[in-house]
Amino acid sequence: MAKVCPLCGKKSMVAVTRKKLRGKYNPTGKKRKYPNLQWVRLPHTGKRIKACTKCIKALGKTKK
Repeated sequence: MAKVCPLCGKKSMVAVTRKKLRGKYNPTGKKRKYPNLQWVRLPHTGKRIKACTKCIKALGKTKK
């Protein structure tokens, strides 16, 4: 299963950390960050998908 949210399309990104050492920035490695995907059941279809937490929060507000 891909690490992509099917609702909003959020996917992994590369984050570069920079450490300051004696007044200069030390080149450090790149790190891949993944979205926080959780299992959720869609209210209208009952289908289970892995959605990011931002979309889950938005689904809760539209449910009423």
